[in-house]
Amino acid sequence: MQLHDLKPNEGSKKNRKRVGRGMSSGHGKTSGRGTKGQNSRNGGGVRLYHEGGNLPFYRKLPFLRGEGFTPRNRVRYAEVNLDSLQEFKAGSEVTPETLKEAGLLKGKGLPVKIMGRGEIKVALKIKAHKVTEGARQKIEQAGGSIETIEIS
Repeated sequence: MQLHDLKPNEGSKKNRKRVGRGMSSGHGKTSGRGTKGQNSRNGGGVRLYHEGGNLPFYRKLPFLRGEGFTPRNRVRYAEVNLDSLQEFKAGSEVTPETLKEAGLLKGKGLPVKIMGRGEIKVALKIKAHKVTEGARQKIEQAGGSIETIEIS
C-alpha cells in the first residue's frame, strides 16, 4: 500500500445538500423548509432553550450559591488514613515513596495528606505534604514525629 492507494472508507464521505437549485433537484423552491411559518424564513427558528412560554428549565433550577464554583488552582491530595499505616514497623520512616511501594497511594504524583481515621499504635517518622490536626495528635501520642514537605 502506498500513499496514492489510500481512500476514505465506503460511506464516510457524503456530498453536501445543495438546496435551491431547481425543481428537479428535489430541493428547489422552498429548499426543504416547507411553506410559511417561522422556520421557513431566513434567520427563523427559536433561540436555544426556548420552551414556548413555559418557564424555561434553567430558570426552574435553584440558584447555585457557591456550590458550583471550583477554584482553578485547587490542590488535590492523595489521602492516606492512619489505619492503613499499621503495616509499617515501629521507628520506620513513612514517605510518599514508601507509601507508593506499599500500594497505599491511588493518585499519580499527587501530594500526600495524612488523615485521622483509625488508630496508630507504633511510633513512625512521617514525611507528608499535609497532616490533619486529629492525625497529628494521634501520631504524636503514639510517640511518632511529623515533618511536612513542600509541594513541588
